[in-house]
Amino acid sequence: MAAGLRLADLLAGLSMVADLGFGLPPGTAVRSSLVAAALARRMDLDDGDVRDSFYTALLMHVGCVAVAHEAAAAFGDDIALNRAVSRTNFGDPGDVVITLVPELTRGMPPDVAARASAFALAHGAEWGRRADTGVCEVARDTARRLGLPDSTQQALYHVYESWRGRWVPDGLGGDDIPIASRVARAAMDAAFFGQMGSVAAAVAALRQRAASILDPGVVAAFAADAHALLAEADQGDPRDRLLDVEPEPVVERSAAQLTELAAAFGDLADVKAPFLHGHAKAVARLAVGGAGRLGLDDAEIERIGLMALLHDVGRVGVSNAVWEKRGPLTRVEWEQVRMHAYHSERILATSPPLAPIATTAGMHHERLDGTGYHRSSTAAAIPMAARILAAADAFAAMISTRPHRAALGGERAARELASEADAGRLDHDATRAVLAEAGQQVGQRRPPRPAGLSDREVEVLILIAEGCSNAGVAERLFISRRTAEHHVQHIYAKIGVSTRAAAALFAVQHDLVRVNG
Repeated sequence: MAAGLRLADLLAGLSMVADLGFGLPPGTAVRSSLVAAALARRMDLDDGDVRDSFYTALLMHVGCVAVAHEAAAAFGDDIALNRAVSRTNFGDPGDVVITLVPELTRGMPPDVAARASAFALAHGAEWGRRADTGVCEVARDTARRLGLPDSTQQALYHVYESWRGRWVPDGLGGDDIPIASRVARAAMDAAFFGQMGSVAAAVAALRQRAASILDPGVVAAFAADAHALLAEADQGDPRDRLLDVEPEPVVERSAAQLTELAAAFGDLADVKAPFLHGHAKAVARLAVGGAGRLGLDDAEIERIGLMALLHDVGRVGVSNAVWEKRGPLTRVEWEQVRMHAYHSERILATSPPLAPIATTAGMHHERLDGTGYHRSSTAAAIPMAARILAAADAFAAMISTRPHRAALGGERAARELASEADAGRLDHDATRAVLAEAGQQVGQRRPPRPAGLSDREVEVLILIAEGCSNAGVAERLFISRRTAEHHVQHIYAKIGVSTRAAAALFAVQHDLVRVNG
């Protein structure tokens, strides 16, 4: 990988993770970023505010996957909820009934639709406060991991604040909300409604939200030149335009920093469901170690590490209603599962610095006998890197809990992986190398203790990351609920979060989750 990689070039492709997770058309984040930069410049904002508006719009929805588990549990389908939210004017309480509920329940079975509607009407505002706080915390922390400045992090953290105040995360209102947050929020709505309808529809949508959700001054600036501002997203290929309008000085990252960026997005994909936490890193450890054992050169090992961290980013495009289903999947649901590998490939392919690894990363479910997906490739078409990735991914999944089964012990998982190789589905050399690497690691890796957490607090954090409530933590650790609540409060204070989603992301980032069941 060459040095001096432009961050905008990398994020233009990876921002599709946010698009897919929020149920938006691919490229919505890029279009929003173009409009945000143009709007910020039209308002004569300084260079720092233009930069913050640009990156906040690009990453605005990146935290949405962190509350997918809770959204699916409450409403039946996390992506359907996000799609409905994007169309709803929360400045008008009546629009919850007129827009949110019908959009949310479209296509749902009647019993599921009835439960989702009842929950939305009875608990939607309370749930939304918790969810938006989690989304903001995760977006802010992702920006920090990407090395973006504190002002961008704060703009992302406050992007869901309402102009009239009284919303999360801090109840800011009016000019107390960072200007980049206000510009990015308006630009996202403008780009979305402009793409879904017309310039007139975008102007109407923003005016309906002005003085309640959106800054009326920002809305007026947009409406005064709406055609030209939306044209910013329609002149040629928006993906190419992004680099033309990126604020100066451009933000660059070295090849060495690329691994941390990949880890940040791999962790985001894994936070989508509690049983996935730490999967990407576990696969990366096994795949990199296995590649080393097979004598691959350093450059190829580096490529395999990036592939392993990013191989499942396409998972965000499939609803948790599918990923967390405990019973057998229908044929339609299986087709959605098969699509996640395709999504991963296309996300990486649209980011030029990552395009060279896209096809191989998307082959992590291919099998030598042609029974895998998404291409049903056979041995001749599957490179060694993909064979290693397939073995590492399969073993990491086997030793982790899944909704339909308990985690397998290391010995049983090793036998099952070896049987897959004997049956001609996995590569024998790759399988042996991965199992050898797993044998070195099993039971030997002691989690670190970041942020001054005690051993007991780490135990509690792991349970929180797995989706346990305070009552569940108390039951699992044989302590009182009050004691569990105290532990949770202390943990949140130490790591600087206030939601389970952000705590889970912290646990994943610091390798505290259990990846071997």
